[in-house]
Order: sequence, then C-alpha cells, then structure tokens
Amino acid sequence: MYTLNAGVEVNPDSYAPFATSGSTGVITAAAFVFVSFAGVTKIASIAEEVENPGKNLPRAILGSMAIMTLVYIAVVAAIVGLADAETLKHGGPNDGASLTPMADGAEALFGGAGVLIISVIAVVALTSMANAGVLSTSRFPLAMSRDNLLPSQLETIDERFGTPRNSVLLTGAVLLSLIAFVPVIELAKLASAFKILVFSIANVALIAFREADVPSYDPEWTTPGYPYVQVFGLVAGIGLLTQMGRLPILGAGGIIVGSIVIYLVYGRPRTDRSGAIGTIIHDRRGQADDGLTPTDSD
Repeated sequence: MYTLNAGVEVNPDSYAPFATSGSTGVITAAAFVFVSFAGVTKIASIAEEVENPGKNLPRAILGSMAIMTLVYIAVVAAIVGLADAETLKHGGPNDGASLTPMADGAEALFGGAGVLIISVIAVVALTSMANAGVLSTSRFPLAMSRDNLLPSQLETIDERFGTPRNSVLLTGAVLLSLIAFVPVIELAKLASAFKILVFSIANVALIAFREADVPSYDPEWTTPGYPYVQVFGLVAGIGLLTQMGRLPILGAGGIIVGSIVIYLVYGRPRTDRSGAIGTIIHDRRGQADDGLTPTDSD
C-alpha cells in the first residue's frame, strides 16, 4: 500500500540531482544498509529444521534476496519521492539525518494517521524480527558447544520448550547490552560490518571446503562461477568494510581477534576436529615432505 500509493504521489524532481556524492556515496550507503540482508544467514542457521535442505535452502536464499532487493528499491524510491529532502537530511537528532524516513514519507502521503500506522507496523515487524534473530543466532553457540568450542552449558535444551535455553539467554543478553549502550547509527553500522564479515568469511570457508576435499562436504547444489564469485565476494566485502568508519572496523577486528583467542585458549585443547584450512595446510606440508630427496633433506 505504501509504495503503490506513493507511485502516484511522488515528485519526480526529488530524484534530481542523483548520486551527488558519486560512487563513494553509493558504496558507503550499500555498506551501511548491508544489515538489511541479515535474513539470508537466518535461513542457513536453521538448516537442520528444513525439509530437503539441499534444494530448499538455495531456493529460499536466492528467492528471498531477489524479493528483498526489489522491495527495498521500491520503498527507498517511495521515501525519496515523498519526503522533503531537508527533512531526510536534517530531521534527526542534532540536525542529523532523519532516523524515521519511512514515517516521514508516510506523513507526506497520509498525514498524521500515516505516521501512526507506520509506527505500529514497525513495532510489530521489529518484534517479529527480534524473535527470529534470537532464534537463529542462538543456534551458533549451540552448534559450537556441541563441537566443544564453547562451554557445554550452552547446549542445554529446555525440557518444556525444546529450545537451547542458555544459548538464547546469552544471545539476548548480548543484544540487549548493545541496544542499551551503543547509539542507533553506530549500532546499525556495527551490525552491517558484522554481516559483511560473516559473508566474507563464508566465501573463504567455501573455497577452503572445496580445496580441502572434505569427505563430509557433499552439497546437492554448488555455486556457479567458482572460485571467481567467492574471490569477488571477499574483495568486495573488505572494500565495504573500509567505508564503514572506525567503530565498525574495530568491532569487526575485535570479533576476529576474540574468536581466535577463544579458540586457542578454550576450543582447541577440547576438540579433535580439524578445520578445512588446517587440512589444506597439512596436505600441502605432506606433499612438500614427500617431494624431498635425501640430498635435499640433508
């Protein structure tokens, strides 16, 4: 309803001048809103609960990305075409950018009633998203706990609800702390930086799995254009991270360093699993040792 009604009310002059900051502005904006595609990872995190995941997961991921992209383009076009440019630029705290652009567009379209409707819808939608976020995010410490990479208490399943109780509590506590102490804009940047980091690491992981020829890795669907698509994804991810500012970069670096420390101090002594990258290094060392002659070794 929002975009359909906006289609006949938008002011074409609102789109000019277009991209006044050039490609840098477009890239920075893309990095900032990257968190909007967080739902893609939520799909993958509940793979064990999906019927026929080998076929349904790729369809769900690609389909949701296509639909989300079209919806986001339509909504942003409606907001820019409806709301006053000065309101979007300086309608927020301390004369900053507006934090409620959809409500600004709704006010121009439907008046005060539009703001109320959009606000109610936003609260309901965000509540649902928060629930889905905790549901999916809590599966990561659960899986790591099962692999002895985190304390065993995190794999405790609630007898009544059948959910990973301690993982959910830990995830909720971290999210509430971030919401309470990090400003909204910086929180959005931090969330986007984290998602960019996740997707970049996923590209590295895929290359590692294929090159290591892991026996347990036998997907029904393989991505086309390997490894060029993955290399592009990694390079593009690093490029987007550089546009995020100091806090998101420090946050991403902190996640990497913290994860390495937790693995070395806690996880590595307690698990006998070897990663795909470790397998590649081990195989390459073995090949190098096999290639040595007695003369070479002397």
